Amino acid sequence: MSNNSRPPEPTIKLYEGDAEALLRADQSPDRISLLPGAGGKLTSGQRLRILWGQDMLRDILDGRYRTVVCGVNDQDNSHGIIAQLCELVATSQWSSRSVTSYAKLFQESVAVHAAHDREPYVLKFDLDSVLILALLRPRGRDHFTLDDLSRGFITVNKMLAERRDRLPVCTVSFLNARANKLVTGGNSPAAGTEPSFENLLKTVFHAGFRGDVYTSPAMWKFGHVGVFPSYPFPEGVERMRAGSS
Repeated sequence: MSNNSRPPEPTIKLYEGDAEALLRADQSPDRISLLPGAGGKLTSGQRLRILWGQDMLRDILDGRYRTVVCGVNDQDNSHGIIAQLCELVATSQWSSRSVTSYAKLFQESVAVHAAHDREPYVLKFDLDSVLILALLRPRGRDHFTLDDLSRGFITVNKMLAERRDRLPVCTVSFLNARANKLVTGGNSPAAGTEPSFENLLKTVFHAGFRGDVYTSPAMWKFGHVGVFPSYPFPEGVERMRAGSS
């Protein structure tokens, strides 16, 4: 055998019948191009797992998670994922209205007794079968910033530490949100616009969070761009950005 010869590629059939020809990816508007994640030494607790194309609500209802991280506000949560969870989880005694009422009561109490504390606060909603850790949107604002998420996830990480009964945990991406949108703060040219997914992942990762991150449905339409199943991304991404081959 020649030294240059390679072993034959494995032959794998994905579907029965002619489905492979019928399910061509380039014919679907909702698709992603998933690339291999970072290699190297296997170590635990060193990555965020990114869930592409998975149904977060169904996974939670199927019991795959004990804790969910999302946003909450003191005005109206009827369009947020927290309202859907309160409605769909059979053991829940919460509703979107009672969630909003509690958030408003907490916000008013903080304004009186701890007005100088740094936001956001993290509220706990126990639905019996799942615990919601909800970042409370800062008072008087219609959005979160990355700075809010950084402080919020530091608190979330403390609430998860040494609490294996609260694991596994997942979070929404906070991008393309209807009730609690995420924008870039500060005075940069990008201020007021939605940050990149990579910037969101970096913020959450450096805050110490190591759970699963669910992408929003709008992010399933990036079939023309390669995406990764975990964060941090492979080192080659940074090398390419710097102009290396």
